[in-house]
Amino acid sequence: MRIERWVTDCGQRVMDGVRFAGGAFYLFLQTLFWIALPPFRPRQSYEQMVRIGVDSLPIATLTSFFIGIVLAFQSAYQMHKVSAEIYIPSLVSISMTREIGPVLTALVVAGRVGASIAAELGSMKVTEQIDALETLASNPVKYLVAPRFVALFTMLPLLTVYADFVGICGGYLVSVLKLGLSPSLYIKMSFDPLSLKDIFTGLFKTLVFSTIICIISCFEGMRVEGGAEGVGRATTQAVVTSFILIIVSDAFFTVVFYFIT
Repeated sequence: MRIERWVTDCGQRVMDGVRFAGGAFYLFLQTLFWIALPPFRPRQSYEQMVRIGVDSLPIATLTSFFIGIVLAFQSAYQMHKVSAEIYIPSLVSISMTREIGPVLTALVVAGRVGASIAAELGSMKVTEQIDALETLASNPVKYLVAPRFVALFTMLPLLTVYADFVGICGGYLVSVLKLGLSPSLYIKMSFDPLSLKDIFTGLFKTLVFSTIICIISCFEGMRVEGGAEGVGRATTQAVVTSFILIIVSDAFFTVVFYFIT
């Protein structure tokens, strides 16, 4: 009986995962379809850009700045043993643009914006506002998901570029004020080793991350059941799932860009 129950539970979880993946992918296709069709809603997209991008600047600044400081300090601890402090700026800049900047910014946005989207749409689902939109012949995907998708797709790369710069500035403070490197040397050693591949692979990842955050958060919010408890559960699930998919996709694209191509 225990084996049968275990097999049944595993099968049910697999089926739930397949349904979730299929539903999320279908929502993604719907979003692309409705984005391309008029009427366009630039005002709604602009409002979401402000909420997603501008309002996220303080937390993005703090996290990136201190991550840059930590990177410089941690690398200095090892580089000092081989008298290679001059390479600390290169390590900070490449690490920020390739991996840490895109991933850290996406995780911050997923935790802040993704949870907000899931809770907002979940509350609308519970209070039957989404059903009311359908009654009024307004497509919920067009009205609710498409503006958020456009906003995330636009603002997350810009936030990442900003976070990369702030992280490099954090490394600048440590390298110049603590380690004694000259400002001109830090700038030279930060940007000379960077290639366009480092920058554009990081930005490409943000486009994937923004899609994950928007689709997962909207999908979880629009399928809420069970009142306030369901809204809380959907919010948690949206953030956790987004975190996992962001990290997995980052690992996948890192392998593809730097070890296969």
